[in-house]
Order: sequence, then structure tokens, then C-alpha cells
Amino acid sequence: MSNSKYILVVDDSESIREAVAFGLEEAGFKVEKAINGADALERFDGKKIDLLLTDFHMPEMNGLELIRNVRSLEQYKRVPILVLTTETQREIIQQTKNAGGTGWIVKPFSMDKLISTIHRLIR
Repeated sequence: MSNSKYILVVDDSESIREAVAFGLEEAGFKVEKAINGADALERFDGKKIDLLLTDFHMPEMNGLELIRNVRSLEQYKRVPILVLTTETQREIIQQTKNAGGTGWIVKPFSMDKLISTIHRLIR
């Protein structure tokens, strides 16, 4: 499948990162993994990234800071960004939207819901 969509998965929890990556790969996506926002930002180096899936609470650079940084990069201004988190506070959700986040999925989540959401965001 050479037309596979490329997703960057960012989560400081290895178990969540691996489970999400596995589910997305099973669904036919190409997946790259990063352990935090700083690690993820280094991967925005000119390659094609179809969607960023990031945790909110992470060490070194959190999801909000990562979104702001990605949105400042001309090539990646329109990449859909999904935030995967345990956070349900309205103000935090609003902050990520204001920063350029596209959507929000609360943990625990179903893989089917995640995949259908991704399919809606990238065609």
C-alpha cells in the first residue's frame, strides 16, 4: 500500500504509544512514534506527515506546546492534529483548539472510534 497515510503518534506512556501504533498499523496506516513533544517536533523535518496524534500531558514539551510549534512551521500548518488525553476540562480543550488542534479524543477510547475519526480527518 504505497498510498498509506503517515501518522505521528506522540505519548510518554509506552504502553499507550505501542497499543495505538499497533491498532493504526493494523488499520493500514504508516506510524512513527515519539516519546514527547520535543522528540515529536524533531520529526517535522520536511517529510510528509498526514496526521499528528498527541497526548496532552507529557514531560519536556506538552501537547499544547507541540501544537503551537507545529502550527508555526509553514509546511505543517494544515496537518490535522488529534489530542488523545484523559483531560476533559473545557479551558484546556479550548486552549488546544485555539492553538490549532483539530480534534480531541478522551482516554480510555475505542480503537474503532479513533480510526473512524482519523478517516474523517484525512482522505
